[in-house]
Amino acid sequence: MWSACNVKVRDCWAVTSVTLRRCLKLGAAMAKSKFEYVRNFEADDTCLAHCWVVVRLDGRNFHRFAEKHNFAKPNDSRALHLMTKCAQTVMTELEDIVIAYGQSDEYSFVFKRKSNWFKRRASKFMTHVASQFASSYVFYWRDYFEDQPLLYPPGFDGRVIVYPNNQTLKDYLSWRQADCHVNNLYNTVFWALVQQSGLTPVQAQERLQGTLAADKNEILFSEFNINYNNEPLMYRKGTVLIWQKVGEVTTKEVKLPAEIEGKKMAVTRTRIKPVPLYCDIIGDAFWKEHPEILDEDS
Repeated sequence: MWSACNVKVRDCWAVTSVTLRRCLKLGAAMAKSKFEYVRNFEADDTCLAHCWVVVRLDGRNFHRFAEKHNFAKPNDSRALHLMTKCAQTVMTELEDIVIAYGQSDEYSFVFKRKSNWFKRRASKFMTHVASQFASSYVFYWRDYFEDQPLLYPPGFDGRVIVYPNNQTLKDYLSWRQADCHVNNLYNTVFWALVQQSGLTPVQAQERLQGTLAADKNEILFSEFNINYNNEPLMYRKGTVLIWQKVGEVTTKEVKLPAEIEGKKMAVTRTRIKPVPLYCDIIGDAFWKEHPEILDEDS
């Protein structure tokens, strides 16, 4: 009797196993279709291995955007702080970003050399950074522009560049900071001529045509009593974001067994966050102070 039952159980399991295998094969066949060949047209955009991956975002048509939203000239600290907040969100939400640098309406994000995020596909790097940044810009707008409504959504274009070694990466960041200095010096003089001397934009442009950095500094100092070296570092150097330990103080209610009511106490917790720095990154001092940025095992 028991042997007969065992035979029936074995037969039942065998039939079930065969049926399950057939269902799995059928499901696999149904998951594919004759249209799947179109995937072969997708371009391979894998970034080179063992290279630094940089994603740079630029505001699309931000001259018009700044005018429509009444940005202060030559620099609007609200707009710059908002850009940095968006960049901090990108670094926090995404993976493997070791440093970021921003100025004006642009931000660059550097991914680890060993990053295998989304199999190093350039399209994934660019679209995730751009979408996270743009959505953050809209989300945090009211925190920085309390009295200025957002009239229309901003746009950002992006590009992906790979750099083969530490020196080329440092040269890239140096290039962006040098660009910040050149543009900010020009804009500072230009808007001083327009706002304080009453020149038209065309006249101010003609006045500055062919001038060197020394000439612009002389105009600022002699005509407007402005020492360019005393301008805020955020305007002159841009913003560097690196990971640092930050102590956060929070209030926590502590209740002992013998007490009816709890007591509120300040508790400090250490967290690693992207912190803004306004400093020179062209020289070696910054990189010697923060060697962990270029450390492949960091």
